[in-house]
Amino acid sequence: MLLRELFDIELDEKQVWGRRGTNVVRKYRCTGGRRHGRVVAKMAQCYAPIDIKQSMRFKRLKQKIGGRMSRKAKRTKRVNPASRRLKAMNR
Repeated sequence: MLLRELFDIELDEKQVWGRRGTNVVRKYRCTGGRRHGRVVAKMAQCYAPIDIKQSMRFKRLKQKIGGRMSRKAKRTKRVNPASRRLKAMNR
């Protein structure tokens, strides 16, 4: 049994469109939990515990190649047809 079931908390995670490869799929934007504001594939991920080891590894990677990652992401969002369609659908 989950704590949310005991206290009858309403979970109204907003459904948004997200990208999985070249496809546009339905995802959720977390309105609570540790991943508040993040777009996730399953609603349960909003309240899942954070993997500290993975988090630290990603922080180190971002220190090394963060600029390159952001430039590549900007280019993808500007050029990829799925990303452009996604931007229009989430307005």
